[in-house]
Amino acid sequence: MKYAILTLLILFISFSCSNQKNNAPSIKTEEVSYTSGGTTLKGFLAYDENLEGIRPGVIVVHEWWGHNQYARKRAKMLAALGYIALAVDMYGDGKQANHPDDAGKFAMAVMQNMETAKARFDAGVALLKENSLTDTNSIAAIGYCFGGGVVLRMALMGDNLNGVVSFHGSLPADSVQNPSGVKAKLLVCSGADDPFVPVELVDGFKKAMDDAGVDYKFFSYPGAVHSFTNPGADSLGKKFNLPLAYNKEADEKSWAEMQKFFNEIFK
Repeated sequence: MKYAILTLLILFISFSCSNQKNNAPSIKTEEVSYTSGGTTLKGFLAYDENLEGIRPGVIVVHEWWGHNQYARKRAKMLAALGYIALAVDMYGDGKQANHPDDAGKFAMAVMQNMETAKARFDAGVALLKENSLTDTNSIAAIGYCFGGGVVLRMALMGDNLNGVVSFHGSLPADSVQNPSGVKAKLLVCSGADDPFVPVELVDGFKKAMDDAGVDYKFFSYPGAVHSFTNPGADSLGKKFNLPLAYNKEADEKSWAEMQKFFNEIFK
């Protein structure tokens, strides 16, 4: 009898471990190509293949360096949380910059032509919605640096999104043209000591959002400068003599705020 109980206990433990292993995330990634206005865009899709059924979709917009490994890393992190994520390409042909001068030129070319920017962003959203795993009624977007500014502007231009999250992104401080058309809720995570986002710009952004009645949350992290979520920011800051630096505490806190925000908008 004692040995029978021991055998059953071993079988139970083995089954439990096997079940836990089978339920662990298994991140599947895919290289995807799509087009907008005759330009080929190269994206990166990530999802948990062990998760059954549809799940909310999240667009990831890259920093001004272009669609690189950092954007893909965040897409995979979102997939591990149970979302299907698409890291999009806003520059075309997967173009990347190796120097701030080029990055600035690439970013400005997009931001100075909002019609093109919106078309490219919307093409990514359409591709994400075409995937059979995507809950087409639950779509959000996150962005870093340049990408943070992009997702905020897409939301304020009336894109049909549940919400957007900006990490150390540029802030539009101009008045919202069509407040009633803003469908998405906004979450902004900014570095309190980011020289690219001075207090005057923050105040102007908040006033514009308040005047328009936009639903937004704003978090400012003391001691954090630009690119505070990116572990590679330290080396880039030193290389190009720019105020870029990783801040572990701000990174973790902002990611946690994003998760709470998603839990709210995807109810």
